[in-house]
Amino acid sequence: MEPITLAEIKAAADRLRGHVVHTPLMRIEGYGPIELWIKPESLQPIGSFKLRGAGNALMLADPDGLRDGVVTASAGNMAQGVAWWARRMGIPCRVIVPERAPRTKIDAIARLGAESIPVPYDRWWRTLVEGGHEDVPGFFVHPVSERSVIAGNATVGLEILEDLPAVDTILVPYGGGGLATGVACAAKAIRPGVKVLACEVETAAPLTASLAADRPVAVDHQASFVDGIGGKSVLAEMWPLARAVIDGTVVVTLREIADAIRLLAERAHLVAEGAGAASVAGAVSGRIGGGHVACVLSGANIDPETFATILAGDLP
Repeated sequence: MEPITLAEIKAAADRLRGHVVHTPLMRIEGYGPIELWIKPESLQPIGSFKLRGAGNALMLADPDGLRDGVVTASAGNMAQGVAWWARRMGIPCRVIVPERAPRTKIDAIARLGAESIPVPYDRWWRTLVEGGHEDVPGFFVHPVSERSVIAGNATVGLEILEDLPAVDTILVPYGGGGLATGVACAAKAIRPGVKVLACEVETAAPLTASLAADRPVAVDHQASFVDGIGGKSVLAEMWPLARAVIDGTVVVTLREIADAIRLLAERAHLVAEGAGAASVAGAVSGRIGGGHVACVLSGANIDPETFATILAGDLP
């Protein structure tokens, strides 16, 4: 896949204007050489950036192709993004979810009027690789590797550069890569020298392993409270784009992510899910240098019990 162009990203921003929130950049003081800024996509109506990519994809879709409704595969946040738009458009929505998806996200899918179809994790991952499920009809919106989805996600990067033109480094959680590569395409189109780092969790860091091997490789996936990132491998179609626009990775521990969730709650009064806090965990780890640093808080959909455990200082 070729990098997403600035023209595509600006066109997506025009489509999404008035539908999604231009989230602010929030400063957190006291981190030495880092001037730390947070981009809280947790403030979107569904608590996640996924509203952007889902909306751009569905607004570009042929209406005839939507007659049987829309389908996606998601652990929760893309499901909510697609379901939110489907309800607005008056079309049915079905979501293929991994069996261990958090109850908070499953309940949110139901509230938005969509049907959840739980499958084992390996079957769910195969749906991403194959771009659909043969037994589930409808227009499939890939949560990661569809160009229109990445262009919608990239509007996050566009806003960061608008609000903080002097940004030196942007940290983005890396799950399938649709957000991190989109942000990188936008940022580098405007300011080529900006560094974009992908943040992964120690329980599954396929991009880090793939960059080290200079080819896509599979890794062991361990389930944890960090459910929005940490796949089994880098999707083959995403590898050329990720290698071209991502400047490196930061792998963070479960404890570092839990500490970042608590930091965001205490210092910025923001709720973050595990994946969303990975960027902040990377920024405050002391492993990225200094300068103006923007962290994308990608989502806030965390189970209340998990959140309470973390706020109490324990690890779920």
